[in-house]
Amino acid sequence: MNRRRLLWQLYPSYLLITLLSLLAVTIYTARTLESFLLDETKSNLEARARLIEPEITMLLRDGLFERLEQVVRVLGERSGTRITIIRPDGIVLADSEKDPATMDNHGDRPEVVVALQGGAGSSTRFSDTLLQDMMYVAIPLHDGDGELFAIVRTSESLQAINQAIHVLLVSIAIGSLIVAVLAAIVSWVSARRISLPLERMKLRARRIAAGDMSGRLPEEGSEEVAALAAAINLMLIRLDDRIRIIERQRREQQAVFASISDGVLAVDAGGRLLTVNRAAARMFDLRRSQVRGRTIHEVIRNETLRRFILESLRTEQELEDEIMLGELDPRYIQVHGRPLRDENAVSMGAVVVLNDVTRLRRLEKARRDFVANVSHELRTPVTSIIGYVETLAEAKEDPADFERFIGVVRSQSDRLAAIIEDLLSLARIERDAETRGIERYETTVREIVDSAVASVEQIAETRRIRIELDVPGGIRALLNPPLVEQALVNLLSNAIKYSEAGTTVRVNVDRTETHVHIRVADEGVGIEQIHLPRLFERFYRVDKGRSRKEGGTGLGLAIVKHIALAHGGRVGVESTPGKGSVFSIYLPVSETQIRQLSLLETM
Repeated sequence: MNRRRLLWQLYPSYLLITLLSLLAVTIYTARTLESFLLDETKSNLEARARLIEPEITMLLRDGLFERLEQVVRVLGERSGTRITIIRPDGIVLADSEKDPATMDNHGDRPEVVVALQGGAGSSTRFSDTLLQDMMYVAIPLHDGDGELFAIVRTSESLQAINQAIHVLLVSIAIGSLIVAVLAAIVSWVSARRISLPLERMKLRARRIAAGDMSGRLPEEGSEEVAALAAAINLMLIRLDDRIRIIERQRREQQAVFASISDGVLAVDAGGRLLTVNRAAARMFDLRRSQVRGRTIHEVIRNETLRRFILESLRTEQELEDEIMLGELDPRYIQVHGRPLRDENAVSMGAVVVLNDVTRLRRLEKARRDFVANVSHELRTPVTSIIGYVETLAEAKEDPADFERFIGVVRSQSDRLAAIIEDLLSLARIERDAETRGIERYETTVREIVDSAVASVEQIAETRRIRIELDVPGGIRALLNPPLVEQALVNLLSNAIKYSEAGTTVRVNVDRTETHVHIRVADEGVGIEQIHLPRLFERFYRVDKGRSRKEGGTGLGLAIVKHIALAHGGRVGVESTPGKGSVFSIYLPVSETQIRQLSLLETM
C-alpha cells in the first residue's frame, strides 16, 4: 500500500482550495475585462464610422473617388483607425492602409454581410494583410431614397487589449503565488507540530531495527503522543538485553560457520535452503545472499546431490556418498548428510557437509597411472633380459646365437638404464624446482642451440636429415644451459626419429619483451589433434610400437615440459598429420619475469 506522510495529507487540500479559488477569480476577471474592452473597442469603432459617414456619403454621391481615397487615408492616420469603403458588391473603393486594387472582394466578410442586411456588423479575427488580430465594425450608407450604395468599415488592432490582459494575468499569477507560498508555510508549520513527534518515533524505530538501543524518546507533546513515547522507551529497555544475547550468539555461529573449509548446506523440511557457507558457495558458484529460501531444485544443478539431500531429509540416519561435478574438468566431492534438529530434538531439515577430494583422487590416479606405466615400461626389458638369459644357458654351443642373444640382452639393458636415468633426471628437475630452484645465469641462446645440434648431428647425417638454424646471435636470457640443452636435444632427437630421409628439421629462436621463444619444426608424420593435450605426460606414446622400436623411453617430452616449468616458462605443440609438427619452448628473459610468473602461479 502506498502511504503518504501525515504532513502531505494535511496541507495540500488547503493549498489546492486556495489555488482553485485564485484560478477561478483570475479566469472570471480576465474574461470580464476582455469582454469589457472588446465592447468598448466596438463602440469606439462604430462611433468613428458614424462621424465620417456624412463626408463619405457626400464624396460618393459626387463621384469624387480620388478625393475619397485621400480623405480616407487622412482620417485613418489622424484617428489611428483603418478605414475601408466597400461597394455593395464587395469591391473595395478605398482603404486607409492598402491599395484597393490589390485587395480581395470583401462581400463575404462577416461584418460586411451584416451591414449589407442593414445592420451594424462586427467581427474579430486575424488579418492576413496586417498579420495581427483585428476588430472590424461595418455600417451601411444609404442615399436619399434609402437605398444602400456603400459600406464604411472601421478596424483597430487588438494588440493593446491582449497586452493589457496579459499584464493582468501576470499580476494575478504573482499574487496567487505569494498567497500559495504563505498558505503552504502556515500549513507546514501546523502539520509539523503534529507530525514531528511521530517522525522522531519513526527514526528511533529504524535505529532499533538497525540494532542501536542507545538513547530514549522525549515524553512530550499531547497526552497520546507522550504515552506512545513512554511505551516505546519501555520496549527498548526490554529488547536491549535480548538483542545483545542474540547478536553475540549469531556472531559466534557465523565465525564458526565461515571458518569451516568444507562446504556446508542446511535445508529445511521442505527442501528450501536455510544457509550456505562460503566454501559451498564457491563450490557451486552461488551468491549466498540470493539462495536463502530457494529450493534445492532451483539452486543445485547436480541431480546426484539433489537426490542425496532429499534422501537425507527422508531418513533419520547419517548418510555418506561421493559425487562428481562437471564433465570436462570433473571434481570429486565427498558428501555427508545428517538430520538437522532443534533444541527439542524435533527434525527441522538436514545439514550436508561437502568435502572436495578432487586433489586426492587425482593424486591417487596419477600414482596408479605412474606405477602402471613404470611397471609396464620396466617389465618389457626385464622380461626380455630374463628370457634371453635363460636361452643363453642353452645356446652355449652355438656362437652365432650366443652373440645375437647377448646383443639383445645388452640392448634391453641399455633401454632399462635409459628409462631409469630419465626417471632420475625428471625427479631431480622437479626436486630442484620445488626446493632451492635451478641455477640460472645470463647466456647466449645461440651457444646452447649449437651445442644441442652438435649432439644430434651424427644421427641426423645417418638418417640423411638436414638441420637448419634461424638463431640470431645477440639473443641472451637468464637460463640454465645444461637443462635447456637437454630439452633441445630431446626435441631434436624426436624430430629426427619421426622424420623421413631427405627432410629438414628447422630450429628458430626469437625474443619478445618478456620471453625467448624456441621452436623445433619437422616435416615428419605429424600427430593427430586428439593426442596433443596429453603429449607431454609421462610414458604417453602416440605410436607405442614405433616409439619402442626407435628406442624411446616415453619420458623425453615430460622432461622438456618440466625443464620449461623449472625456468618459469611453458611448452606448446602444433601439428598436422602428414605435414609435420612444431614444438615450442617459452622461457622468461629476466629474473623479474620469472618472479612475476611464479607469483601468478601461486595465486
